[in-house]
Amino acid sequence: MAEVKLNIGDPKSKKTITKTVDETAAQVFISKKIGDKVNGDSFDLHGYEFEITGGSDNAGFPMRKDVKGIARKKILIVSGTGLRHNIKGRKVRKSVAGNTIYAKTAQINLKVLKHGSTPLFEAKADAKTE
Repeated sequence: MAEVKLNIGDPKSKKTITKTVDETAAQVFISKKIGDKVNGDSFDLHGYEFEITGGSDNAGFPMRKDVKGIARKKILIVSGTGLRHNIKGRKVRKSVAGNTIYAKTAQINLKVLKHGSTPLFEAKADAKTE
């Protein structure tokens, strides 16, 4: 597993931050599934607790919660993750990644469940003072 991008969303502040972690910190995520909880201590966010909400593999195929396993699969989709702007009644066969994180997962989406002591978002300076 190479570098992994973590998209961390905070429901309280309605903001998202992107953090890149190296492969040693990313080993925590191996074989975790969508919906599992992860501690932030392994990637320098002490006191935080996160829930895995999705992600994508190295080719950009989105992870889907209802597809079991790690590899890409072609499934028949009516709506949901992996399909945009579908016509009513149409079914489309699309490739999606499974719900388990493995070595070729490139991006993981996380949701904050419990906040830690350090803030995730730095306060930006207000407008220019003249």
